[in-house]
Amino acid sequence: MAGAVKILPHYTCGDYEQWEGQWELIEGIPYTMSPLPVPRHQRIAASLSAEFTFALKGCKQCKTYQPVDYRVADDTILQPDMLVVCGDITKKYLDFPPALVAEILLPSTALKDRHSKYGIYERQGVAYYLMINPEAEEIEVYKLFEGDYKLEQKGKYISYTFLFDGCSANIDFKEIW
Repeated sequence: MAGAVKILPHYTCGDYEQWEGQWELIEGIPYTMSPLPVPRHQRIAASLSAEFTFALKGCKQCKTYQPVDYRVADDTILQPDMLVVCGDITKKYLDFPPALVAEILLPSTALKDRHSKYGIYERQGVAYYLMINPEAEEIEVYKLFEGDYKLEQKGKYISYTFLFDGCSANIDFKEIW
């Protein structure tokens, strides 16, 4: 007799919209976003958002957002810690790839951010992916080249100029610590 087959539930955006609390849905599998991020995570996220908002203040089409639902597919909704979106969000969620996403790594999310979400952002054509390690105070800047992410810079006190649809943002990352 053959062994038992393990059947996992497969959820969709319709299911997601009924849930209470903060969740991400990755290829039909739900991931809780609680407990809330620690104060250091929140401070880094706010500082990063402020740096991008200030750098893009003259850009009419690109705006900075803190977590919003990014609907990738009917079974995948992500909530990056910070996004740069070039264009108007006309729905309750973002339904096209942002220009940049940033994830602040926590012990409970680092594996998902480094692997699952990395691959999704890459396949979706998100031009820049930032991974921020608060413990090491280190930034990794990935840029999409011909469909693959390449590590552009890594460090604590780095600066980088991001190019978005006719706009640019020069970010000095030492300001986020």
